[in-house]
Amino acid sequence: MHMIDLAYVGRGPHEELVTYIADQQDFYADEGVHVALRDGCTWDAERLRRGAVIGLGRTLLSRLNDGIPWVALNVNTAHPLFWFLARSGLASLADLAGQRLAVTPPHTGPGVFTRIILRQAGLDPDRDVQSIVRWPGDYSMDLRRLRNGSIDAAMVGDTMAPEAIAAELGWQLLAFVGDHFQIPTVGVAVDPTYTDPEDPAVQAVVRAHRRALQAIHNDPDTTVRYLQTFLGRHTADEVRAHYEKFIAPYFTTDGQTDLAAADTAITTVAAELGVPATFTAAEFYRTV
Repeated sequence: MHMIDLAYVGRGPHEELVTYIADQQDFYADEGVHVALRDGCTWDAERLRRGAVIGLGRTLLSRLNDGIPWVALNVNTAHPLFWFLARSGLASLADLAGQRLAVTPPHTGPGVFTRIILRQAGLDPDRDVQSIVRWPGDYSMDLRRLRNGSIDAAMVGDTMAPEAIAAELGWQLLAFVGDHFQIPTVGVAVDPTYTDPEDPAVQAVVRAHRRALQAIHNDPDTTVRYLQTFLGRHTADEVRAHYEKFIAPYFTTDGQTDLAAADTAITTVAAELGVPATFTAAEFYRTV
């Protein structure tokens, strides 16, 4: 049996669901690979590049900033599963002007996406909002701060079902990031310097993940049951609503991506980072 380290670099179903399904359904075993799942959330790029990585946003930024020649071999979704959640009284992204917004650092994938979307809304992320910078996590501290009034809004990930949270607490869901900016966000990436993309272990992981993507669409009841393990604070109905609105419509069935849209995303991210876009989507995302 082949063996490989696979690191996740964020938390929540967008990062972990496909891997979880592949493991629970024995797709890895069927494909003849033993996967050691590693928590790479705090790892630097040099450590990450020694194995396979789930986070495509982080590897894209790493290739732009550091020149590490990552290639993505599978794409789960091109719609980043993050949301702008706000206290009552704010109704749109434009209403964030002058408000206190909890965000991830500007050099992280979600941080870059936030800045791009704020600019689309006509806001300067450095001048028009008061950024409260914190590292990604389970975002529960953001909920506490929204409750006690120390922040006005937060960009949160899918360690919760944001629509259900907003309905429960009387808050506003200002925007779904995936509606405003599309970029391949999670999948499987490797650095060919250390890991051959054609390595049997890598290809076995890709096959297992594509089977998991099919399962997400073909077996919603099982997928919702697995989602419940990530979204334990929510009812079964809330989890199913989250699946139907944000998982089923946006996760691929085959691990492929739209290269034209990805080219636009790379150019936009590079401009936000202030670096040249030295590669094309076809050079970063494998489509076979």
